[in-house]
Amino acid sequence: MLKIWIAVFLGGGFGSLLRYGAQTLLQGNVSPSLFPYATFGVNIIGSFLIGLFSVLSARFGWSEETRFFLTTGLCGGFTTFSTFSHEGMNLLKNGNYGIFFFYLVSSLLIGIATAFAGNRTGLWFAGK
Repeated sequence: MLKIWIAVFLGGGFGSLLRYGAQTLLQGNVSPSLFPYATFGVNIIGSFLIGLFSVLSARFGWSEETRFFLTTGLCGGFTTFSTFSHEGMNLLKNGNYGIFFFYLVSSLLIGIATAFAGNRTGLWFAGK
């Protein structure tokens, strides 16, 4: 059990560092706008990865530590529901209701679709 806790801890740290780097990169390459592209981007990428890692870990029998490192740790640290919520709240507070609604719906629908795409990609990789 301790090994899983350590795996989640390490994965979360790496995921948070990757999120910071990805958000910095995305913010530097996207024209300023009200839409939170950086958070949207990391959450969509993370959704794909968790779908992919879930299938690959089951197919190839990865250890529990590896599975938790990649899914709960890395993907959990990389994606950010709290920032999504904070940015959504700010959109509402500033009266940007249309952008908020688009952000909410697109994050949910595209996030689930990319998790499914990651799952299907994992199945393809695994030869199923």
